[in-house]
Formats: sequence, C-alpha cells, structure tokens
Amino acid sequence: MIYFTSDLHFTHGRDFLYSPRGYKNEWEMNVNIIKNWNCTIGIEDDVYVLGDIMLNDNEAGRKCWNQLAGNKFIVLGNHDTAARVEIYKSCPRTTVLGYGYPFKYGKYHFFLSHYPTITENYDAAEPLCRQVINLCGHRHTKDRFIDMDKGLIYHVELDAHDNKPVSIDQIIEDIKKQKGK
Repeated sequence: MIYFTSDLHFTHGRDFLYSPRGYKNEWEMNVNIIKNWNCTIGIEDDVYVLGDIMLNDNEAGRKCWNQLAGNKFIVLGNHDTAARVEIYKSCPRTTVLGYGYPFKYGKYHFFLSHYPTITENYDAAEPLCRQVINLCGHRHTKDRFIDMDKGLIYHVELDAHDNKPVSIDQIIEDIKKQKGK
C-alpha cells in the first residue's frame, strides 16, 4: 500500500505545534506519531513524507525516524537542512527525492511537494484522471481542502489526518467526494 504524510516535526518542542495535535509536550507527540504510524504502516508499505521530519535535536529525530515502519521517501521541506538531508540518506529504507516529485498511481497524476503548489492548467472540467493533483503539507491545517480554491491541492500533513499517514486510495476518494464526482 502507498501512504502520504508530512510535517512530523520530531523533537520540535513548541507548544503551537504539539498542542493543536492534542499532545502535552514534544515527547508525547513523538511517541504517539511513531505509534500511529506503526499501527497504520506495514513493513513493505511505501510512505511519501512531504517534508519537515525533525527539528532541533537531530540525533533524537533520527532515532524517532528509524522506528518508523515501511519504505520511506522524502520530499524536502523548509526545515530539511543540508545536515538533515545527510542524516536521512544514512537511514535504512529511506530515499530522498528532492524538493518536488511527479508521481503516478494507476490513471492518476500527482505532484508531491512540501508547499502547496498550483498544478492546474485550466483543466478543472476534465475528469480527475486528466488533472494533476498536488499533494502537500506545510500549513499544519486540519482542513485537507484549505487550498482547493486555488487549484487541485490536497493537504496530507499529520494535522489533517488524525496524526496518521493517509492512503493514496483514501486521498482519491476524498477528492472525488469533495468535487462531487
């Protein structure tokens, strides 16, 4: 199975981040993200993480990251520094894809990025399979459709999905339901 998420922010000790997610502190958040992830993701599943894996304590962040199941693919975000990229590259079952990545699933086309990105080309009336869907994070919103007024943009950050990765099939179903098709 294929999953998406973003903005894990392991070891990010700022109340504005962990409190809206329902946690008392960064350590409770770290433990629960790992638990939720490993209850959702199987060892052979692929997970695309669209940026911002860790902040502050890189060594503790690496330890959290290495506890996550599955094959992990990273699209870089604003907190993914050159030093962190080197850490990611040294982790098992981890591939760094860069700052943006085209992705195809069956008949559907996606553009993966950390930041919301307009991919529409005056094609909103076309069938969903003929459009490019942007999957992103960055905004820490609970509303996965917050940027749909700008184009076909769907948010995968933990904040929008009960602190868990979301499957590609669920994403497609959500978008179809939102578009009324």
